[in-house]
Amino acid sequence: MDSHGQDEQRVEWAVVGTDVGPLMLAASRDGLVNVVFHATDTVRDRALERLAARLGAAPVEDPGSPLLTEAIRQLRAYFAGERHDFDLPLDWSLISGFNRQVLRELATGVPYGTVVGYGDLAGRVGQPGGAQAVGAAMGANPLPVVVPCHRVVESDGGIGGFGGGLETKRKLLALEGVLPEPLF
Repeated sequence: MDSHGQDEQRVEWAVVGTDVGPLMLAASRDGLVNVVFHATDTVRDRALERLAARLGAAPVEDPGSPLLTEAIRQLRAYFAGERHDFDLPLDWSLISGFNRQVLRELATGVPYGTVVGYGDLAGRVGQPGGAQAVGAAMGANPLPVVVPCHRVVESDGGIGGFGGGLETKRKLLALEGVLPEPLF
């Protein structure tokens, strides 16, 4: 407890190796709060600084924490093709408003092995014509892979953008059987 009798926010983090490179996972007492692609030392350190500023607590490395252990287990099963969805508590505190609404719909309404268009997803949350806003929500997703923004594609069949890079998006879609495995 802090000096005001409040439970102090604790943020724990770990880096896990995956088929798309190292992912940094961070969790608060409310659940998984952040997944960061390409978690080299530099990327990881910037992400930890942002988390400390946003959540008011310096993140502590703790790969053995129960929530992180379970998240790592589920991610490994996903990348091994043994798991098609995630059953983890999520802390949505890094996202709000329309973006949160879109990401919650994505998390529950677009299952493994399927894709949805930006415009279709906008329609699902009551904002037909909001495809660009959905694209912005995907770019702001603090929980990629677990909240599967890689499953959102262009209506003309294009792959669309992706914060983790297009090669990462292709690998995730190939893992789920949506795209053929990349040739190189």
